[in-house]
Amino acid sequence: MTIEKGDFIKVSYTGKFDEDNIFDTTDEELAKENDIYNPRGVYGGDVIIVGAGHTIQGLDEDFIGKKVGYSGTVEIPPEKGFGAHNPKLVESIPVNRFEKKDVSPGMNVEVNGRRGVVVKVIGRRARVDFNHPLAGKTVTYNYTIDAKLEDDVAKIKGLLTLYTGIPEIEVSIEGKTAVIEVPLGLTFNQRWLMAKGQIATQIIDNVGMEKVQYVETYPAEAVTPAAEETESEDTETSEE
Repeated sequence: MTIEKGDFIKVSYTGKFDEDNIFDTTDEELAKENDIYNPRGVYGGDVIIVGAGHTIQGLDEDFIGKKVGYSGTVEIPPEKGFGAHNPKLVESIPVNRFEKKDVSPGMNVEVNGRRGVVVKVIGRRARVDFNHPLAGKTVTYNYTIDAKLEDDVAKIKGLLTLYTGIPEIEVSIEGKTAVIEVPLGLTFNQRWLMAKGQIATQIIDNVGMEKVQYVETYPAEAVTPAAEETESEDTETSEE
């Protein structure tokens, strides 16, 4: 069977620009060798939904029509990759706006939640490029389609790993309801709070569930310190 839009597939890949510069890979050893290793990353392949925008357009489109086990290379132009370089996203920013005042060309900075790279410093102002680092570049991907997922629990777990970076989150299915045990560490995670609605929508639309139920469980040791702190504050208030 060939890969179609909406299929859940597990894919291993390595992305390059300027021929040999690796910027992304699912190969842990390769990531370490090229100084792009993320200790919080999950290696060994990503589970994605074909056509759902989980990767750049050119790569996503290339999956369609292939078969499980396929290995190949695709060259992707900027318009189907990381976009054209937009001169309007290169801005002049006063140096006192940065946390570090000794800014220099090549430095990564963040201004009002936007990340950019300093390209030039003139006096007390810096030129900052807020484009994606690969904007305007043609990139290539070497990839292998490792598997096509058919099991619903495996699909949901793969989707959760893609969004959270946490493998093997507990998932069960009760009728047409997906029940997801939310790890305690995610409860107040900003990225999770913003993504969980989107994840639920994708599960309903692509796995055939009617509902998604997130279950948060707090063990006694996780709530006792807070309770003791509150009790202490109440005692101090009453003494006053």
